[in-house]
Amino acid sequence: MNLYNERKVAFFVTGNIHKFHEARRVFAEYDISVAMLNLDCIEIQDDSIENIAKFSAIDAAQKSSLPVFVEDAGLFIKALNGFPGPYSSYVYRTIGTKGILKLMQNERKRDAYFQSVVAFCNAGESLEPKIFQGKVEGRITYEEKGKQGFGFDPIFQPYSRDGRTFAEVTTQEKNKYSHRAQALRKFAKWYSF
Repeated sequence: MNLYNERKVAFFVTGNIHKFHEARRVFAEYDISVAMLNLDCIEIQDDSIENIAKFSAIDAAQKSSLPVFVEDAGLFIKALNGFPGPYSSYVYRTIGTKGILKLMQNERKRDAYFQSVVAFCNAGESLEPKIFQGKVEGRITYEEKGKQGFGFDPIFQPYSRDGRTFAEVTTQEKNKYSHRAQALRKFAKWYSF
């Protein structure tokens, strides 16, 4: 019997190795293998990460003819009217964490949240993606803290934890409660049945 018959496989369309490793660890809890597909998919510009994820999942399913999932996430800072939100990866590449800290330097209200959307689409069944979401509330710190994680992790301090930023916790600890892990777990539970 081959591996595919013994264990479910989820095809994750991403070029981000950090996201892939996070997904692999979460899916291992559900005895699901994860394969990384690096497809050149269209990513629409939209104010909604759900719409972005849905469109990308449909495009990836059509191009690959496989049951695929994509994940999109954003950092939403309340004092900046939700900026950078769905544009987080672009903002990170252009101004980074230091740029966000500069934008926030005179701001006392530092509430923010990370949101993740996982969209699953199987071109063989339906082109209407199944959506799973995760969210972590927190605040933007006044300085970078920690060396773990990636992206805006060094400046995001979740409320539900002990005061450490995402970059100050191990990947295993972050995988217990991060926005992405929440969305991936919801998807994995659904997919494992």
